[in-house]
Amino acid sequence: MSSAQLKQLEMMKTEHRDLDQAIDALRAAGIRDEMQIARLKKRKLKLRDEIAHLEDQIIPDIIA
Repeated sequence: MSSAQLKQLEMMKTEHRDLDQAIDALRAAGIRDEMQIARLKKRKLKLRDEIAHLEDQIIPDIIA
């Protein structure tokens, strides 16, 4: 587990949270730009998958 991987993971998690807040802010402001919201959601889902993949690399599976 390298510090570079941990830093990348934390940055990705931060971006994921920021995207969630951006989506909520657009909705709260009453902005109905569904294309923009869809793009943000798509990026957020992609990030979630990348985070899961990186966590799998960092944290080994424990077989009991």
